[in-house]
Amino acid sequence: MSEHDWTEVVGAIGIFALLISVFTVTIVQLAKTRRARLESARADDYRRLAETAAQAQAENARLLAALDGRLSGMETRMGALERVLREVD
Repeated sequence: MSEHDWTEVVGAIGIFALLISVFTVTIVQLAKTRRARLESARADDYRRLAETAAQAQAENARLLAALDGRLSGMETRMGALERVLREVD
């Protein structure tokens, strides 16, 4: 082989290595971008879920307070009913 042939071989190997490097970096960056996009979507889903859970918890607290009031009224009436029944005996 002549000196010119070796230069072509080294140049071809260099260009091949450069192309592989560019291809690898491009694929890795695309994967990172996709992963970041999916992570952002997942974070939005978790945020919406947390907001829904907080709303449901507030509604449950409101309903529980209303039930507590009704139960207190029933206890008062039940006490009065027991007193009346004792007096009748």
